[in-house]
Amino acid sequence: MADPRFFNRAGPLTLEALAVLSGARLLDRDQEGRLYRDVAPLETAGPEDVSFLENRKYIEAFVHSRAGAAFIDESAADRAPPGMALLVSREPYKAYALAAQAFYPAIQLVPHRAPSAIIDASAEVPEDCEIAPNVVIARGVRLGRRCRIGANTVIGAGVEIGDDCLIGPNVTLSHCLIGSRVVLHPGVRIGQDGFGFAPDPKAPVKVPQLGRVLVGDDVDIGANTTIDRGSGHDTIIGAGSMIDNLVQIGHNVVLGRCCILAGQVGISGSTKLDDFVMVGGQGGLAGHLHIGAGARIAAKSGLMRDVPAGETVCGSPAVPLTEFMRQTAVLQRLARSKKQR
Repeated sequence: MADPRFFNRAGPLTLEALAVLSGARLLDRDQEGRLYRDVAPLETAGPEDVSFLENRKYIEAFVHSRAGAAFIDESAADRAPPGMALLVSREPYKAYALAAQAFYPAIQLVPHRAPSAIIDASAEVPEDCEIAPNVVIARGVRLGRRCRIGANTVIGAGVEIGDDCLIGPNVTLSHCLIGSRVVLHPGVRIGQDGFGFAPDPKAPVKVPQLGRVLVGDDVDIGANTTIDRGSGHDTIIGAGSMIDNLVQIGHNVVLGRCCILAGQVGISGSTKLDDFVMVGGQGGLAGHLHIGAGARIAAKSGLMRDVPAGETVCGSPAVPLTEFMRQTAVLQRLARSKKQR
């Protein structure tokens, strides 16, 4: 069970309700009236909990689980322990996520303005927003309906934010336009100067950064991530993109729709990622590259060339995955042969 000091649980929910909201198929419809009170991992779940099996690596945990129900792929049904209700889905993890959202819905907004918040008279802040202590909202800011702004956050002049956004504590926003249903976790920095300068024998000459950051709808940006504003063109974060903690996105970078960036990724200026690109943790991308739709960049890769749509690359410098595997195999053979001498 999730710690009730931090999480509010809803429910109980019937198997029928879980099947409907997740899109899964209940294998035994005679069980649709059974009630469940929580979600839990296979190893710790009990008879009133719902779990899931996505990765066959955990099949033994599934076989020995005490969970009352589980979301699974149908191919695993014959390994289920006796008495476990089965909710069949082609995407068990996604189905489980929808069930978990039902058990743990988002905390309800409480419209409120803390007395210590500083809100410029020219700012548009709807009455149904929740403004925490020590928030600063500068001139010309426009907030959408039902936004929640965390403590000590600073929203700079002219920034616009769409409806139903969740802005965590200690966030700073400037020179940016934010879409609706965007989540910014604590410490996010958006719109600061890009890293732009002209070389000079005496000292680098700072280039004014005159662009903006445009963040699409339904974007989630992790804690302490930084997104620089454009130097002339805008920096763009496409709708539905998911960005992990401690990511650095340089000026003029363009992310397409639904890109996924894992922790500590760094993207240099003017690089463009098309839709549904995935970058693993600590991946580093040089500037002025073009990454095609659906491409995947493995963790710790150092990318210095364009990547065609759909290709998977790995290594530093990054190469296509099949080439990387061949290189690794050759190195292993060389190492073994040297030991045998």
